[in-house]
Amino acid sequence: MKSPSQTNAIDFDSAKLQRLGFGQQPPLPERPVSLAQLRQQLSLQLQTSLEPQRILGLFFREVQKLVPLDALVYQHTSSDLRLEFGQRGHHTISYSLSHQGEHLGELVFRRNQRFSDQEQGNLESSLSSLLFPMRNALLYRVATQSALRDPLTGTGNRIAMDQTLEREIEMSRRHMQPLSLLMLDIDHFKLINDTHGHGAGDDVLKAVAASIKSQLRNVDMVFRFGGEEFLILLSNTSREAAAMIGERLRFAAQAEGYTADGNMIELTVSLGCSTLLPGESVESLLRRADSALYVAKREGRNRIAMAG
Repeated sequence: MKSPSQTNAIDFDSAKLQRLGFGQQPPLPERPVSLAQLRQQLSLQLQTSLEPQRILGLFFREVQKLVPLDALVYQHTSSDLRLEFGQRGHHTISYSLSHQGEHLGELVFRRNQRFSDQEQGNLESSLSSLLFPMRNALLYRVATQSALRDPLTGTGNRIAMDQTLEREIEMSRRHMQPLSLLMLDIDHFKLINDTHGHGAGDDVLKAVAASIKSQLRNVDMVFRFGGEEFLILLSNTSREAAAMIGERLRFAAQAEGYTADGNMIELTVSLGCSTLLPGESVESLLRRADSALYVAKREGRNRIAMAG
């Protein structure tokens, strides 16, 4: 008896095939169509977008005209991209997508009935139509992410911060959910640069950024606000919960082992916290977090202060 899980590797060059909870399951399409018709439809539709979610959603909908599916799952780890459509099934077929040695992600088909050999062959033939649209979408995603990331720390930059804050505040009001900001500053950072050099300072910035990310949920976002300042956006997070997260970040940063030229660097951070008020602007929310941070530093650093 065969295992319900089948795993395959598809390399579009060597096989010479012919040509990332997220989404909702599309309506069940009409069937049947021929493989040639499906490939023609896919070649027309998948070239119309550079959004991975739309491309895969169209693919999931169209391929069901030939092979019934319950779900499609796609993951591209290096792009931090995972997309899932439909409901999970008991039987799966997995494909590792590549082109000329370039990894294009992992694709999994799921359904409750076993896949026949003919259905598997049809899926593999239809997958070739996904190659260039997904490659272009991934390249576009990399370019977009590069434009919105701080190159040193890998956190979001000020452009990304401005775009995200406006959107998250609007969503917070629409869904009547709390939203909080943490402004984090590395204490005595200039002394680190002056004593150990800017290379050591850069290493500290990268380590602190990594420490922050390790303590947050996937939905939380980190931005480099200034030289040694980071802004942490906490969606659906109350004032009290934000204070607890701030304390966790403070302890985690202090617990990291920072060294320069074999010497330990004692490091602490200070934080200011603000929670969105009814009708408050982005500028006001940021200003209150910054003012709270100033209070934390004035009162001795290595602490968190809450905006009034």
